[in-house]
Amino acid sequence: TPEQFDLIFNVNLKSIMNVSQIVAADLLERKLKGNIVNVSSMASHRGVATLFLYAASKSAVDSFTKTMALELSPKGIRVNAVNPIVVMTEMGIRVSGSKENREAILARVPQGKFAEELDVVNGIVFLLSDNSDMINGHMLSIEGGFLCC
Repeated sequence: TPEQFDLIFNVNLKSIMNVSQIVAADLLERKLKGNIVNVSSMASHRGVATLFLYAASKSAVDSFTKTMALELSPKGIRVNAVNPIVVMTEMGIRVSGSKENREAILARVPQGKFAEELDVVNGIVFLLSDNSDMINGHMLSIEGGFLCC
């Protein structure tokens, strides 16, 4: 429905856009270098039949991330995203559907497990660190090899 579209895109894209613009404006005003890391999803890389709007909104996050990287990197601000597979939070369990559906997804993950919250945090911390100084406009997949299959 149009209401579902607005809700999902407001939560998954518009909120990121709003916060990113505030952070970028502050960094630019104070003449500071910095990093922005957006949270996307593996759903942006693979179609998900039952999650069309979610997958589309996360694809938009990836595009937004790349565009912001192009616009802001000349000013010393890197922009990247993390794209985790299902994380077994309350929302991850709800969004991933039935137990059978989760088992089907898990069967395609060579490491044999879903991401943990700390896996995502570690990816974000890496992208925020100087260790990733040459990584810009990148979607860091946190998916245990899912994309290999």
